[in-house]
Amino acid sequence: MTATQTENAPDLGLTVEVTQALPIPLASSFSCRAGELLALVGPSGSGKTSLLRCIAGLQRPNGGHISCMGQLWFDGITGLHLDPQERRVGMVFQHYALFPHLNALENVTIAMHTRDRALRHDAAMDLLEAVHLTGLERHWPKELSGGQRQRVALARALAREPAVLLLDEPFSAVDQVTRRKLQRELAGLRKRINLPIVLVTHDLQEARTLADRMCLLHRGTTLQTGPPSEVMSHPVSALAARLVDVTNVFTGTIEQHDETAGITEISWGNYRILGPHSPQFEVASPVSWVIPPEYIILHRHGRPSQGKHENPIALVVEESVQLAEVTAITARVDSAGGTHLSFSIPTHVANRAAIAPGLQAQVSLLRAGIHLMPADANVLEP
Repeated sequence: MTATQTENAPDLGLTVEVTQALPIPLASSFSCRAGELLALVGPSGSGKTSLLRCIAGLQRPNGGHISCMGQLWFDGITGLHLDPQERRVGMVFQHYALFPHLNALENVTIAMHTRDRALRHDAAMDLLEAVHLTGLERHWPKELSGGQRQRVALARALAREPAVLLLDEPFSAVDQVTRRKLQRELAGLRKRINLPIVLVTHDLQEARTLADRMCLLHRGTTLQTGPPSEVMSHPVSALAARLVDVTNVFTGTIEQHDETAGITEISWGNYRILGPHSPQFEVASPVSWVIPPEYIILHRHGRPSQGKHENPIALVVEESVQLAEVTAITARVDSAGGTHLSFSIPTHVANRAAIAPGLQAQVSLLRAGIHLMPADANVLEP
């Protein structure tokens, strides 16, 4: 084992733990196995691109370590820092970064400096075929569409025979139709390459669609890592909930726990809300909680809740917006201090219920969807 080899098995993929104070503070850690796609998400300035640059060797953090496929690339204690060309990184940028004086084939071939010259042409043609560019190998970048240029960039990244593939907002410069097509192609391509893939994106739906796991960042710090559905439905904090666009984030107080019934009761204004048993929160302590819109059920007029566990809530509709087959509703809950609840229902249901501003209605907050978090009053201010 060489000095740059770690004791970890190669199939552990990529492991990152970096810290720095400037130019962008970083205190982040995450991992990505071979064959896995990890999405780095967070607001602008959260350090997503800086982390990619650290992995690629383009930026040297103050501390931590970075290893990939069993090889140590950076170690803050020993001072080890491999140059970018030693790291076998394939990187795809937002704006392609193709050489304008080289055609598609040449842009891919130029990245094959470690391969036998006699093999480069055929290998590049195979890569262009893999990204659906057969017949366009002699086209200049200016003759290609945005989607085609990004495919060339992806083929060039793979031409390096990388140990990891880094994608920095790769689809944000193309139109929505092309974006969805490229996403589908990436989903298909990743099944044929056994690499750790790290995707930086602002698009939460893109992360949810493509990623096996999501790493949520804020001001350079990792807040939460897990499957996208888990991060978005069970955020670790009110801040995390806001960053993944969870709209229904509220404060309450723990009233009691009932282990036998599997419930925890919280007070929310004049209501007593029953959620899943969460004994980690002390009785009488403040708590934050969320309810995803899909767990909010509108009652039919004149029909009461099916039971107390449904958490019946009275509200007043303030806004309803028809979005094709669904109608988005924002309603005021007067008995909870006038806070607002957001949810969607099928448009035909909204029409049948005559949903309109000023309508008094009732909903159930399904217990299974209620998720409790540590209190964070600052984040919850309107």
